[in-house]
This record gives sequence, C-alpha cells and structure tokens, in this order.
Amino acid sequence: MTAWLYLDADRRLVTGLLSSLVLGTFLAVGTLLPGAGAAITSSDSIDTLFQGLLTATITGVTLVLTLNQVVLSQELGAAGDQRERMRGATTFRDDVADAVGTTVSPAEPSTFLRALVRETGANAHRVHDAARTLDGDPGREIETFADTVCADADRVADGLDGAQFGEFDVVSSALGFEYSRKLVVARRLRERYGERLDAEGRAAFDDLIAVLRLFGPAREHFKTLYFQWDLIELSRRILWSAVPALLVSGTVVAFVDPAGYDVGTLVPVIAVATTVALVPFTVLLAYVLRIATIAKRTLSIGPFVLRESDEDGIGVDRE
Repeated sequence: MTAWLYLDADRRLVTGLLSSLVLGTFLAVGTLLPGAGAAITSSDSIDTLFQGLLTATITGVTLVLTLNQVVLSQELGAAGDQRERMRGATTFRDDVADAVGTTVSPAEPSTFLRALVRETGANAHRVHDAARTLDGDPGREIETFADTVCADADRVADGLDGAQFGEFDVVSSALGFEYSRKLVVARRLRERYGERLDAEGRAAFDDLIAVLRLFGPAREHFKTLYFQWDLIELSRRILWSAVPALLVSGTVVAFVDPAGYDVGTLVPVIAVATTVALVPFTVLLAYVLRIATIAKRTLSIGPFVLRESDEDGIGVDRE
C-alpha cells in the first residue's frame, strides 16, 4: 500500500485522497468537537486562517516560479556547451549500439532501456550455458545467478514494452532492475571462477558486465529527464490550482462574516474553502512523495548496494 501511494498511484488520485482527508478532518472536527462551532463564530479564527493561507499560496507560487527557473537553467547554455552535451549523448548511444549488436541504438527511452535489458538477459543465458562445464558448487552458483538475471530481465523487458516516457511506467520498470547488485555479483563470480571457465564463458561474463555498466548511466539519465518532466508538470498544476485557492481565500477574508451563518452551514463552507485553498499544497506533497522516494532508491550509481533486496539469495555470499 505504501509503495503504491508513494510511486505507482496517479498523482491526481493522490492529490484527491489528500484533499479528501483534509475535507473529512475539518468536517469531523467541526461537527463532533464540542464547542468547535461556537469557536469559529465568536472569534477571528476564520480570518486568521485564510489570511495565512492567502499569504502561503502567494509565497508558494513565487517558489514555483523559482523552481521553474532552476529547471530551465539546466537546459540553457552556449553553443559549445550544447555541442559537448550532444557529443557525449552520441558517444553513449554508439556504445550501447555496439553492446546490443545494432547499428543504431533505439531512440525512445523505453525501447532503449528494453534493448539493454534484453541484451543483459541474453548474456546471462550465455553465462548459464558456460556454467554447465563446471562441477559442484561453482557451477550451481553461476547457474543460480544467471537464472535470476534472466528472470528479472524478462520481467523488466515486459514492463518496458510499449511504455511511454512521461508516465511512471518507464522509471518504475527501470527501478525494478537491480543492476548494481547484479554487477557486483557478476564481477565477483568472474574473479572467483574465471580461471575454470573456457574462453566463451569468460567472454560471456565480460559482455554481461559491460552491458550492466551501460545500464546504470542510462537509467540515471532517463531518471533525470523524468524528474525534470515531473517538476514541470508539478509547476503547471500548482499554478493552475493556485488561482481558485487565491480566489477562495480572498473571498472568505473579504466577504464571509461568521456571525451571519449558523454553525450547521458555516462548518461545511469553511471545510470546503480550506480544502480548496490547500490544493496547491496537496499537489506539491503528492509529487514530492514520488520524487523523494525515487531519489532515495537511486542514491548510488555503479556497484554500490545501499539497501537490502530480495536478490540477497541469489547464491553468492557477501564478502
């Protein structure tokens, strides 16, 4: 449930759930708490609340504009800088094309990652076949590792099939491929049993390690692009939701007199108005939950394993 809320759920749905929680809380407290109705009709708490929300919304919009400038500044630069970026991207695409055995690497992010994952699975099959020449525990360890890599590669490749960039499917599938752990184990097995393998087995291990090393930068690149995409979408939704939030907060402060309403009417009105005024913040919370969770799960690039995984039992002991 937590993983679904943080990662997989549509951010609009999460925003709706958070807004419903705010609305339900205000209605419940205003209806059930003894003296709540009298408190909001006999004091200036409503004015104080919505003046604070009005100020916070204006400040939030200013911060969103600053955030947009930060995101856009990463895309601005002199012609020389842009040329270097282009050269680096082209070189990396050429390296991937060589690794997956094509003349031109795929252009779409999902297809690009899928090609790397499928090549990883193919190399793992070669490693599995090479392990048959070994007897005893070494052969079983390599076969167990190769089977795990093949199964994960097939699962992730299926998840990437037809996924569109901008949706979470691409990043979600890429996050499900624990390349760091696979890279560590592949290098350890290559070092431990390389001398017992024939030339084909050693070449299979080397090819597997090479593809895993390419998957890391590819995933980080598309993760960065997704962050930029999500931050731009976040900015747009906050700006749009800020308009009704400002109108509602300003209307309540300027025109609503608590003394002119009975408690049964005032509590729902204030609950709905507060919910609308807080929508920009629930939108922000919904997006930051996902971005922060992804960032935490991908803090490290390369052969560093920062957290436990179900793959701990792939058959190779830690050293």
